[in-house]
Amino acid sequence: MAQKKILITGSTDGIGLETAKMLVSDGHTVLLHGRNPAKLEDVERALSALPGDGRVEGHVADLSRMADVSAFATAVAERPAGLDVLINNAGILQASEKTTPDGFDVRFAVNTLAPYLLARRLSPLLGASGRIVNLSSAAQSPVDPRALAGQTGLADMEAYAQSKLALTMWSRHMALAQKADGPVIVAVNPGSMLGSKMVKEAFGVAGGDIRVGADILTRAALSEEFAAASGQYFDNDSGQFAAPHPDALDAGKSERIVGIIETILSEAGQ
Repeated sequence: MAQKKILITGSTDGIGLETAKMLVSDGHTVLLHGRNPAKLEDVERALSALPGDGRVEGHVADLSRMADVSAFATAVAERPAGLDVLINNAGILQASEKTTPDGFDVRFAVNTLAPYLLARRLSPLLGASGRIVNLSSAAQSPVDPRALAGQTGLADMEAYAQSKLALTMWSRHMALAQKADGPVIVAVNPGSMLGSKMVKEAFGVAGGDIRVGADILTRAALSEEFAAASGQYFDNDSGQFAAPHPDALDAGKSERIVGIIETILSEAGQ
């Protein structure tokens, strides 16, 4: 297999880090991302020491701040080596500060808006041969447009579930809109209750083997089984492509959510 250049958001721990390890060990170039510079540097050093021809490159960005996300996208787009795959892995369920400096619920900012902005900005770079893998969830709940726009608050799990459905909705909408001209875009539930930091902190349990999640993200990024899967949803709990929440299959509802996202980003200067 030809070696790829792959960006993984949220790759300093959990499923993102495990996926990065797999890809670097297989000789791919992985663009690591994290919010904490020191932690990112430690991960970059550790993965650089892995055997093989894989390479790593670190990028610092706070995905709760749309200006940071925009600058991050610009930095990646200006790389002379280009990019083959974007894995929007970063996600958040609980946070001490639930409202971002832009005035959004942090779950919608990190789980929905940031990956949308990265996908929109990097799709031309990826082209028709590239892929965008969006980390969805089995937890999907109908999206309250007011909550998405930061006009009303939600409990942690409800905000998370709504943000993941919004992500799944725009994934399908963007894939259908771009058709053959853009990259393959898929939403993937990596597996429920895997042992990520988020699961351990939110539910107080060890969780399952995170390699289960890393394996499906690697397959989604590289394997032939996903080559013609643009717009689809893969449920790793059942191990197959499946129907997401019905709202994600409703073109009208999805178009409305994407319209709100576009308005939000436009008002934020993006």
